[in-house]
Amino acid sequence: MGDAPDYDRSQWLSEKSKLGLDFPNLPYLIDAAHELTQSNATLRKHNCGETEQEKIRVDELENQVVDVRLYMARICYSSDSEKLKPAYLKETPEKMRLFSDFLGKRPWFAGNKLTYVDFLAITFDVHRICEPKCLDEFPNLKDFISHFEGLKKISAYMKSTHLPPGPLFLKIAMWGNK
Repeated sequence: MGDAPDYDRSQWLSEKSKLGLDFPNLPYLIDAAHELTQSNATLRKHNCGETEQEKIRVDELENQVVDVRLYMARICYSSDSEKLKPAYLKETPEKMRLFSDFLGKRPWFAGNKLTYVDFLAITFDVHRICEPKCLDEFPNLKDFISHFEGLKKISAYMKSTHLPPGPLFLKIAMWGNK
């Protein structure tokens, strides 16, 4: 996306229809056997849980993370974001408590193995960027983040130049755009 005032997307828009994807969108994943679009589909390709209980936990967490993310995005993209932020920040501890209770003492949200929802759940760390103390009462969430970021490939990626120091949301957001 280009800069204001136009936020030009022409580079992506000119390429996306040439990829042969069912639903041309970012992110996409093309490997030898699959062509996937949409964030969750690209993640779901990797471990969705093994037992029925793990699969249920994966589904529940996926939807909870999406709900919380959409709520935050709605505020960040609102022209009234400054008015909406205090209520959002007041509700954040309860939202984090729900995640903390759900994680419990497990190393990963579905159980003992990493699943794609752990990649989704790590996005709740953006709340820590907006409210640095929001995880102070939840050591298991802090441990989860450390455990996730300590994974060999994740750690290498985070130390690489591939990770942009960028905003939480697109440039057109009113909050989280810097």
